[in-house]
Amino acid sequence: MDRLVWLSLCISLGLQLLATLSVVVVGGLPFEDGNNNNVKITRRSLELTQTINIQRQEYMQRQCELLGEHTQTLEDLSELQMDHMIVDREHKLLYCYVPKVACTNWKRVLMMLTGKWRNGTDPLLIPGSLAHSVGMFSKLYDLSEAEQRQVLSEEYTRFILVRHPFERLLSAYRNKLEGDSPSARYFQSRVGRQIVRELRPGASNDSLENGDDVSFGEFVQYLLTPELSRANQSDYNEHWEVISKLCNPCVMKYNVVGKYDTLLDDSALALYLAGANNLTFPTGHKPSSTRANLRTYFDPLPIGAIRKLYEIYEEDFRLFDYGLDDVLGFEFG
Repeated sequence: MDRLVWLSLCISLGLQLLATLSVVVVGGLPFEDGNNNNVKITRRSLELTQTINIQRQEYMQRQCELLGEHTQTLEDLSELQMDHMIVDREHKLLYCYVPKVACTNWKRVLMMLTGKWRNGTDPLLIPGSLAHSVGMFSKLYDLSEAEQRQVLSEEYTRFILVRHPFERLLSAYRNKLEGDSPSARYFQSRVGRQIVRELRPGASNDSLENGDDVSFGEFVQYLLTPELSRANQSDYNEHWEVISKLCNPCVMKYNVVGKYDTLLDDSALALYLAGANNLTFPTGHKPSSTRANLRTYFDPLPIGAIRKLYEIYEEDFRLFDYGLDDVLGFEFG
């Protein structure tokens, strides 16, 4: 990029930052890192995060134009998408939750923000099942048409957290089909048994009964077989649905585009902009090992299957500026 153009961009971003962050608490805001250490979110860190955030917004909007989806309106939102958009009227915050991208902890934080949890100040004390319970939050479809239009104005912070599509997909597989939690057993008894029954000739009775030994390759084949993975509906299960189909960024024009890799900083920015800078976002007690294991799970897959999988999630790759090279060592031309 021409240096003069780059300098102009930096100046422009700086002016926007000053306008947005003009009242930041100089002493810094307390948050915890993944090791439960107290971390200061300072004016400088917020400014840097906002600079990156603005770049992500602009990139996303350019991709919406290239995809021909920039002319969509609120009327184009599906019920599924509206159901994923949590609205806090008091703090003028909309959060579109994406499964496998810290959504349980964000729902916990929103319970505290909206006064639905008063038994302490640690969000991690809130049971995950309670945070996910039906009717806990107001959704976009609960608002009047006038209120919905207001959500798209500059008055609102519209926040989305995204993750590398293949990393998120693998996380869903490991958590729901490879794990041994009650949630995993639920998915194994339904999705797992279906995969074994339909895609594994000569399966053992134990596998047919429990569905708890589905390989990643079988899971991918399931996704590539729409009559199985999308049977009786047009959507995947939300845990592996395409993010753009859950949150429609080209309509919502999110003004905080967070990424799983920068979860703490991006969450701090969203909370600050919503006027909730006294809340602490819990990052968990251990970092995810999914990224480190991507090659282990993907390398055995046929290149044709990876290509077809990429095509399913291509819109997420494009909108959120993700590639294959950094995780698999190659790109598709």
